Amino acid sequence: MSRAHRQNQRSQGQQGFTLLEVLVASLIMGIAVAGLLQGLSASTRNAARLSAYDRATLLARQKMDELLVASEIHRGQPLEGSFDPAIAGGSPIGWRAIVQPFETTPGAGPGQWVVDRIQLEIWWMDGETRHEFSLEAFRRGVLQPGDPTHVP
Repeated sequence: MSRAHRQNQRSQGQQGFTLLEVLVASLIMGIAVAGLLQGLSASTRNAARLSAYDRATLLARQKMDELLVASEIHRGQPLEGSFDPAIAGGSPIGWRAIVQPFETTPGAGPGQWVVDRIQLEIWWMDGETRHEFSLEAFRRGVLQPGDPTHVP
């Protein structure tokens, strides 16, 4: 048998991967999987954070709509409360608001028109972290006896 024939037989008989090739391939796959899992974890955290923010904005809009149509609210008195956990997704979400005169005519008194400014602050807890944002809106109303008439 010739030498070239023996080398050809040897190369035909050796099929598969060496242990070193398998270890290198496993290492590369491990690094890739670890990177993917880290990216997935960050995406999940961001999605949860945005979901809580979206829920808070929807509840804030609902509360602002209620405050805009509630004519029985006394001007200058702070209001606050919390949302039912069933509609807040189980998270503690609360609010604080105050209605104050924004613009009145000079010497305005009870029975005269006023533009009210409604300031609403929404807060929610994300674990131990408290998040909050504020909204404001304006409405037209009529001054009642005992309402403050000065614009802050």
